[in-house]
Amino acid sequence: MGIQSTIDRLLVKLVRNHEESELLRRRFRRLYRIEIGDYSYGAFDRWRIPPGTRIGRYCSFAGSALIISANHPMQALSTHPIFYLKARGVIDHDRVVAQPTIVEDDVWIGHQAIITPGCKRIGRGAVIGAGAVVTRDVAPYAIVAGNPAKLIRYRFAPDVIEALERTRWWELDRAALARICAHVPDFALEPTVENAAAFERAAAAG
Repeated sequence: MGIQSTIDRLLVKLVRNHEESELLRRRFRRLYRIEIGDYSYGAFDRWRIPPGTRIGRYCSFAGSALIISANHPMQALSTHPIFYLKARGVIDHDRVVAQPTIVEDDVWIGHQAIITPGCKRIGRGAVIGAGAVVTRDVAPYAIVAGNPAKLIRYRFAPDVIEALERTRWWELDRAALARICAHVPDFALEPTVENAAAFERAAAAG
């Protein structure tokens, strides 16, 4: 393990509040091009989260969730990295180019879930079940599970999803959410079209 990885792991252990740590976010952005939105947690690990990954706000990553950004080339002479990574000293340029994965806001990825290179975007509000192997993009607010992962259902009815999207609640900080949810407590527990509208009004009123 290199010195940077050792520092990473030490910092992750020492920083108590990963959800709000700007130190960890700056470090992962600068060293690994991993963007982790405010209040998201569980993704400060470059061995599970590849360079270039973009993660939105309020995401929940289980400690064993894994994103894979590229496959070994099966059409090449060998699937060994010596034949596709220039740094191994055999070929003159890299032959596998990873495409960054985008995880939008409020995504929950369960334990042992694997996001394969076939999935490049996980939509806002989606849930990836424990042990799922995700081989394609996941729609917003979808719940997927299994190997390969398949749609189980959507978290909310279409009209509720539309109302949630209008609130743009994920753009608010903790203090604003606490203030507004004190006025509309049901919105946090069981959102409806009606209480989403009430949330919007409370947010606009400041």
